[in-house]
Amino acid sequence: MSHSIIEVENISKRYQIGANKEKYLSIRDEMVKSVRRVTSGVAGMFSQNQQEASDNEQDFWALKDVSFTVQQGEAVGIIGRNGAGKSTLLKILSQITPPTTGKITCRGRIASLLEVGTGFHPELTGRENIYLNGTILGMSRSEVARKFDEIVAFAEVEKFLDTPVKRYSSGMYVRLAFAVAAHLEPEILIVDEVLAVGDVRFQIKCIGKMGEVSQSGRTVLFVSHNMGTVLQLCKRGLVLCDGMVTFNGAAEDAIAHYMEQPFSSYGTVLIDSLRREDEKKPQIARFVSVSLLNAKGSIADTFHIGELMTVKFDIFFEVPVDAIMLSFIVRSAAGINIYHCVSRDTEFLATDVHGSVSITATFPNVDLYPGSYVIDDVWLATAGGEQLDIAKDVLGFHIAEGGSAIIRRLAREKALVHEVPTWYMV
Repeated sequence: MSHSIIEVENISKRYQIGANKEKYLSIRDEMVKSVRRVTSGVAGMFSQNQQEASDNEQDFWALKDVSFTVQQGEAVGIIGRNGAGKSTLLKILSQITPPTTGKITCRGRIASLLEVGTGFHPELTGRENIYLNGTILGMSRSEVARKFDEIVAFAEVEKFLDTPVKRYSSGMYVRLAFAVAAHLEPEILIVDEVLAVGDVRFQIKCIGKMGEVSQSGRTVLFVSHNMGTVLQLCKRGLVLCDGMVTFNGAAEDAIAHYMEQPFSSYGTVLIDSLRREDEKKPQIARFVSVSLLNAKGSIADTFHIGELMTVKFDIFFEVPVDAIMLSFIVRSAAGINIYHCVSRDTEFLATDVHGSVSITATFPNVDLYPGSYVIDDVWLATAGGEQLDIAKDVLGFHIAEGGSAIIRRLAREKALVHEVPTWYMV
């Protein structure tokens, strides 16, 4: 019989805008010198109650009175727009940061993968980090050794096992970090959107592994903007909006509720407004803004079937890059991916780019049925496929009923794409 393995009671988290970042002790650094020695037990219960501070104009509440329970063996998807509070919630559940008010009870060992390299020490090798993470989870050396070969095979990093992980690529980091988190038999596995860094084949592999973890009676909490993946993996969904739980129920109903929320940006958006503070770091290239343009070149958020629609990407390159490629997804209000547009499919390749650059992708005749849609997974990479930047849930737009290209009324529920074949009688 299942029982509650996680209980969240009226959790709130306050940050002070402009204040110094909170300092927390890192168990990782304390254990580096003794990574080969095994210590016992980590606490299975985490409870934090702090006196609530008074509000002021610089207070930002990332979470507000969040309450829910998770049963043993459940796979729960946590979804919401950027800034909804998803990552803050996972950090509190992972005991990385305490709540300002409220109480959390977790019954079992927790393994978290919240960002690239979570829990790894850069100076240690892949082999040493596997044992370090196992020790943090309270496992004995023999328990880690029993799973060691399986972890290495899953991560596909055999050749680099004795290389310090600071020399790993982001993809190698993710592969090994996920393999460790999923194979060392935690009672609770928490995974954020970090899997998007890996290649598609590895993402599919990870989803399959998380399904196995859940079916074995362990608990999975999964944050993703990919509604198809959430539906595939999770039976239940939590929707966060402005730090509050707005829906808690079946995954398909949670996705429908999420997609019905008003989209924060239509027509044009500054990408930095979508990023968390910890994501605003210097990098080779960054998306500055994304805009939708009509046939007149004006910013627009509403189009008709048959009209021209252009997606414009403004990008800034800190250093010159030889060649780049872009891709993005257009998905429906139900979370269904309709188009996956990749620049290299038309042999377009922007070369010798530096400074401020604008690139456009034009649909000469929009063929989407009336409804609301989202530009998502906007991705920038070198010609060799190395990721430079990515943005999620970027921009919303509408396809309105009517228009000069349509001679009948189109029902929204009938289809996604309006295609007109050539008709004959033979």
